[in-house]
Amino acid sequence: MKSLPDACGIDFGTSNSTAACDRADAPGQVQLLALEDGKPTLPSVVFFHAEDAHISYGRAALADYLAGDEGRLMRSLKSLLGTSLIDEHTEVAGRAVPFRTLLAQFIAELKRRAEQTAGRSFTRAVLGRPVFFVDGDAAADRRAQETLAGIAHAVGFKEVAFQYEPIAAAFDYESQVTREELVLVVDIGGGTSDFALVQLSPERAGRADRRDDILASGGVHIGGTDFDKYLSLASVMPTLGLGSLLNSGLLMPSAPYFNLATWHTINFAYTRKATAQIAELRREAAEPDKLGRLQALVVRRAGHWLAMQVERAKIALSGAGETRMDLGRITAGETLLLQRAAFDQAICTLVDDIAASVGGLLRDAGVMASAVDTVFFTGGSSSVPLLRARIAALLPQARRVEGDLFGSIGTGLALDAQRRFG
Repeated sequence: MKSLPDACGIDFGTSNSTAACDRADAPGQVQLLALEDGKPTLPSVVFFHAEDAHISYGRAALADYLAGDEGRLMRSLKSLLGTSLIDEHTEVAGRAVPFRTLLAQFIAELKRRAEQTAGRSFTRAVLGRPVFFVDGDAAADRRAQETLAGIAHAVGFKEVAFQYEPIAAAFDYESQVTREELVLVVDIGGGTSDFALVQLSPERAGRADRRDDILASGGVHIGGTDFDKYLSLASVMPTLGLGSLLNSGLLMPSAPYFNLATWHTINFAYTRKATAQIAELRREAAEPDKLGRLQALVVRRAGHWLAMQVERAKIALSGAGETRMDLGRITAGETLLLQRAAFDQAICTLVDDIAASVGGLLRDAGVMASAVDTVFFTGGSSSVPLLRARIAALLPQARRVEGDLFGSIGTGLALDAQRRFG
């Protein structure tokens, strides 16, 4: 009996992760693997329980945190790659734990769940990576990939290869094309926006070497968590005192608000020094009630909960003109009305930078906008209306196709693993 392939594709994402492999019942085809509750996505979230040192992952981690369990919630761990924080430690259950160890624990769990669903071990993998882990710093970008490769080897992968995430998404889209197409892949993930201009066709799909089909790739370190951050700073944090004055007439310091609006720095707002600073700012504030709300949020360690409400509001505003955001953990029964126009205004500079990156990609490739047949959208934040409108304005003649927003990359990585490892 022929053994099943031991290669898979792993999409370790800022917000969500997936894994995919060959289908046992259909050679040559691939499948996303169920990672939690029958779903193919595992939110990239870890919760460390304070009482019994138990670790929960994904939706279970979020549920434990929201239920009020004592412990430490961590999200957006991928954002640490390429930064100096990756070599530092953080406090978990009263002990210092290296950030590298935290990443390794999550990726090991991702591998374990994938193997459990597939019914086989995986020793070889193609891992997705953004075009740039770090903008404008080739050395830091290289270190980020080396760090991720080292972690993958440490958790049991003997052979590891990397593929740019938008190119992996292109391979997924290619499985459904019927003719030659020049495709621009627009992948807006949690931490980065990545693009690839790829020539696709049924005939090209069988080639082992696809380098000549990739006309250009690029990206910028802007993603869905940045949309969350700017929405929070523009519409939510002012209700907690951002932009208000001290009695001296000076502007309120912004550091606590930026920490709370940024997923991987929320825990910085809970330190003894930070909470003491907020208490002092409340005494000096011209609007102490707002600082009292900030203080209540931090004392209750509800920063991650608030960030989740902002994320939900962002998603809601992608399909509606306005939404009401729950602020009940700050003041019982309180909501905040958020409107898409304000969201658009908050993120317009980010969208401008993304659009400029796409325009630069086309210029570098020497390709006229009219030559692009299809724009293929993937990534959870690619459905933001302002973003879609800007891309449509750049490529008015191209048809627009939406892939599996959370699964296209994982599927494409598995297809790439087939070609590389057989």
